Amino acid sequence: MIRVVIADDQQLIRAGFRALLEAEPDIDVVGEAATGVDVVTRIREQRPDVVLMDIRMPDGDGLWATEQITADPDLSTTRIVVVTTFELDEYVAQAIAAGASGFLVKDTEPVELIRSVRIAAAGDALLSPSVTRRLLERISGRLHRTAMPNLVEVLTDREREVMVLVAAGLSNEEIGARLLLSPLTVKTHVSRILGKLGARDRVQLVVLAYESGLVSPGFAD
Repeated sequence: MIRVVIADDQQLIRAGFRALLEAEPDIDVVGEAATGVDVVTRIREQRPDVVLMDIRMPDGDGLWATEQITADPDLSTTRIVVVTTFELDEYVAQAIAAGASGFLVKDTEPVELIRSVRIAAAGDALLSPSVTRRLLERISGRLHRTAMPNLVEVLTDREREVMVLVAAGLSNEEIGARLLLSPLTVKTHVSRILGKLGARDRVQLVVLAYESGLVSPGFAD
């Protein structure tokens, strides 16, 4: 079972997410929270696999809560999917830097919400090209830049090919079909790329691919 905590200050949204997720045989909602402080407490008590995290909450917002969770070694297996409205939220870039593993808009299709929970629970994070473009418009120039690795030198030719397709929002299965590789081989490549670049997950690989110039906005249109 995939254990999920839902964090949102609107009870109606929490109830809707709960009803949708608990209709799935492999997902169990183990807690809800309406504030940042409350969700951190719930997560430390329940140790869920995935948290659906709203950004705008009272008493410690979702960004603060994400930072608390990702900084705690005991919660390293908990994945955070930020549920946001891009028109309003100005903290998405900081959530990436804090270690969020995925992003959804609140009007997303139900099937995409369920898919994102399963993907996050498996240790992956996917951003569709459309969400990636909108996200990058927001975060361009705002991420804290460290010494960025030279991807040409650090990665092999095959690893760069895989990273470009990760940035396009493809799953391991889709990348494998494109490159004639098994999903397990693709997973191995992604793990090596993460290690070489010191990235937490696929979300950070997407951002790094754009920030480094390996790909540019519009390439996946």
